[in-house]
Amino acid sequence: MKLHDIAHARTGDKGDISNISLIAYDPAHWPLIRDHVTPRRVAAYIGSIAPENVTRYELPQLHALNFVIQGALTGGVTRSLALDAHGKCLASVLLEMEVTPKK
Repeated sequence: MKLHDIAHARTGDKGDISNISLIAYDPAHWPLIRDHVTPRRVAAYIGSIAPENVTRYELPQLHALNFVIQGALTGGVTRSLALDAHGKCLASVLLEMEVTPKK
């Protein structure tokens, strides 16, 4: 299944840093999201932007993860010629990631 089936996301930005919050619709999906959506996997999945570093913060009480992605915005909003200078599309990209529940 894709993440968008079990979670929603929101992005923010500051300079050349993007953050993506990933929140489970249903608390029952929290363990699947927590176990499968790792910093390494996120970095590989959005690798076309070549992030410098991906840090993950867990918010179990909210059934959410927050990823801080350094070097994601090719210089930042005021310095980038990218079409998505704020990185708002990164949430949609991440939500296309496949996760597989354990059987």
